[in-house]
Amino acid sequence: MKLIVFVIFCLAIIFGECSTPVSFGTLKQINAGELNIGYVETGPADGPAVILMHGFPYDIHSYVDVAPLLAAAGYRVLVPYFRGHGTTTFLSSRTPRTAEQSAFALDIIALMDALNIDKAILAGFDWGSRTGDIIAALWPDRCKALVSVTGYLITNLVASLQPLPPQLEWAWWYQYYFATERGELGLTNPQYRHDLGNVIWKFNSPSWNYTAATYDQTAAAFTNDDYVAIVIGNYRWRQSLVKTTPRYAALEKKLAAAPTIGVPTITLDGELDPFTPAGDGSAYRAKFTGKYDHRALQVGHNVPQEAPEAFAQAVIDVDKF
Repeated sequence: MKLIVFVIFCLAIIFGECSTPVSFGTLKQINAGELNIGYVETGPADGPAVILMHGFPYDIHSYVDVAPLLAAAGYRVLVPYFRGHGTTTFLSSRTPRTAEQSAFALDIIALMDALNIDKAILAGFDWGSRTGDIIAALWPDRCKALVSVTGYLITNLVASLQPLPPQLEWAWWYQYYFATERGELGLTNPQYRHDLGNVIWKFNSPSWNYTAATYDQTAAAFTNDDYVAIVIGNYRWRQSLVKTTPRYAALEKKLAAAPTIGVPTITLDGELDPFTPAGDGSAYRAKFTGKYDHRALQVGHNVPQEAPEAFAQAVIDVDKF
């Protein structure tokens, strides 16, 4: 069975440039915490749970090739839309559209509770890495193991106020753009929102020859009514331009102490990712105190979509630690 899935996957890679992008099929919806979360579920219902988490500006389709590989290996795979993306919506119009890093972690915990999942393997990149890191650090009893692209991404607001070398600052241009009213208006404009994400994709993944159809499949998730509020809110919060909401203050205080992560972990670096720190993982190695491995891949920022086999293998391997 695994061989058949592998052959199908390889044929999809070979011929994918000439065909319609692979689709997940039917989405599920569930009330969880303050959200109604849209998510994909595949694999045996009684298999070990794996939650795959996307980044910005990406969506669940970063895992469209990873999920079937894990499902074929016997895992129950869940791929949720984060708040402000795709079919995930707030249950109440009165709920503040907050976007602190801990809010995303609580959303995933709420999803696990709603689905009666006591513990899961967490895997992600970008916003997804940060979310997995936070859960592994603060709620290790809910995280069986962790796969984290670019390692330790928990935000330290004080440290974020310090400047970086100019070349690195330049790479973060869109975060400064979002700090302005001009940037918010730009993201509000539907065409500019669509085009901005594509610009970021090209910069983040210089060797990835994705098609316009592949990008458009993901960009559809950016039409969510709360997308602008969540994206702008998250990046302005990271720059301390908006205050932490009181309900998240205690959690953010814990995260400001840069807690270590003791669950089994594999970190992945995309060597062509402009945000990958130099040193083959040495910049964050000390933050992981449990069983650990680090792998570098010749891809850019969107590791699961650029190297799905390697990403899926990391999930399978960390489960054996």
